[in-house]
Formats: sequence, structure tokens, C-alpha cells
Amino acid sequence: MFVWRFLWRSSLAEIPPQRVEALVRPTVEGMGLRLWDVVFEKEGPDWYLRILIDRDGTMDTDTCAEVSHALDPILDEADPIDQSYYLEVGSPGLGRKLTRPEHYEALKGQKVRAKLIRPNADGVRELSGILTGREGSTVTLETENGPVTFEVNAASGVQLCDDEDLFN
Repeated sequence: MFVWRFLWRSSLAEIPPQRVEALVRPTVEGMGLRLWDVVFEKEGPDWYLRILIDRDGTMDTDTCAEVSHALDPILDEADPIDQSYYLEVGSPGLGRKLTRPEHYEALKGQKVRAKLIRPNADGVRELSGILTGREGSTVTLETENGPVTFEVNAASGVQLCDDEDLFN
């Protein structure tokens, strides 16, 4: 679920998501929500600034719209991005990606899946199991075959497996 607006800026420049995060975090947290991630990426000819928010319980489009309306003047005034982009505020949703150390801590004890860039020593490229922790850049999963560790940068993605039972 996303609420978006088109914002126009004049020249091209890349921005670090950390700068936008510093601008939006106080507002998001002040609304009783958690900032899950900030992503600035290109899709086709368009750029998107995605602010992913979370909270305990369900997320609705009204909450996303309220956050979007609250962030709009902040981003307009700070003008952190020197090009046109779409602002999307939404939930990380089912199968959310774990991209930060705090995500691993928050989801410890839950089932996740990882896609490795190259097969591990056992020839496996896709892993799933219970996330038991992350120490530095090493992630540990408890799988059907016992504990498995891998380096975060050896995985093309790690995500929560909270959507497996939807289609059974």
C-alpha cells in the first residue's frame, strides 16, 4: 500500500538515503510509527523516494497518506533531492526485506529466507529457517538440517517468510 506524490526538482544529483532518513525519522516516530527503510531508486524513466513505515498491528492507506502529507512540507523545505521523483509512503508489507542490522534484531526468532549470490559449501543457494541472530555481518539461521551461517554480503536478499500460508 503506497500513497505517492510527484515532486519536481530541477537538476540531477544522487542523495544518500541517510540524509532523507534524518529528515523524516522524527516525524514518523512522532506519529507513533517505526521507520523501516528509506529507498531512492530508479524504475524505468522515473525516480522514487520510498519511505517504508511500520507499526504493531495492521497498516492502512489512511496512515500512509497522513505520513505523506506530514513529510511533504519537510522534504519541500529541506529540498534534499535535486531532481524530479515520486514520493511513496507505504508499509514494507509481507515478505519484507531485511536491509539493516536492526531488522535482524527485530525479526529474531521468525522464519526468513535468504538467496545467496553463489552456492554455499553444500551447494545451496536458497536457505530458509528461523533467524537466530546476526553478529556483525554474519547471519545465523536454524534450518531443518541444523544451524547455517552466511555473510550478509553473500546474499542477494534476505526477507521475512510471513506470506507462506496465504496460498495453502
